[in-house]
Amino acid sequence: MSMQKRIPLTPDSSRCSTCMLNNLCLPVGMSTIDISRFEEVVQERLRIPKGESLFEAGERADAIFGIRVGSLKTQLEDASGHVQVTGFLLPGEIAGLDGFLEGRQLSHAVALEDTEVCVARVDEIDRVAAHIPSLQQQLRRLTSTEMKRSHQLVVSLGVLRSEQRLAAFLVNMSQRLSILGYSSSEFILRMSREEIGNYLGLTLETVSRLFSRFARENLIRIHQREVKLLDLPALRDLAGTDCG
Repeated sequence: MSMQKRIPLTPDSSRCSTCMLNNLCLPVGMSTIDISRFEEVVQERLRIPKGESLFEAGERADAIFGIRVGSLKTQLEDASGHVQVTGFLLPGEIAGLDGFLEGRQLSHAVALEDTEVCVARVDEIDRVAAHIPSLQQQLRRLTSTEMKRSHQLVVSLGVLRSEQRLAAFLVNMSQRLSILGYSSSEFILRMSREEIGNYLGLTLETVSRLFSRFARENLIRIHQREVKLLDLPALRDLAGTDCG
């Protein structure tokens, strides 16, 4: 945690109202007045170097974090040291939502690259929510949607074949990057193949073999972590479902 760098916001700092990601990480349907009020909640940002933690499981959940730049992975660790990757978060997405309702962080969030997040303290959210009645309700809906997505993933992984899991993962990344305004067909995977395998319940060897097979079948072109989706409809058909 000591590697985090706090960046207090000044009057000259870019704010929610001018941020390119505000249509993604702010609750839906906020008026201009509500957005300016919500800006009071975000008083600082944090910079987290690659490989460092944003928060750990069990910590008091006193804030939620909007990813401004970079990406995170969330994971669970058991007493024996086994790690289970539970998700990947991209710019415009919010970390710490699962802990928001519980009051305690339910997972460990680690930066996949140098990452900057906007910090919204829970006590500030409560204070501002008095003036924006829909805010708490919207955040709870966001949290509920996130938990439902995680649950659907667990269910999906239990029934999908290995090639369906990887296809669904690539389709999902494509959809999310497209929403962020990036290319839906060409992107860099910020996570390692080992992390992808851990998340999907596949071995590193299986992930590497499937990437090679998808490339042979002209579904994708891949060079290290650079991926180009050559046949997105075929990948969608192969996936048969959306895998979180």
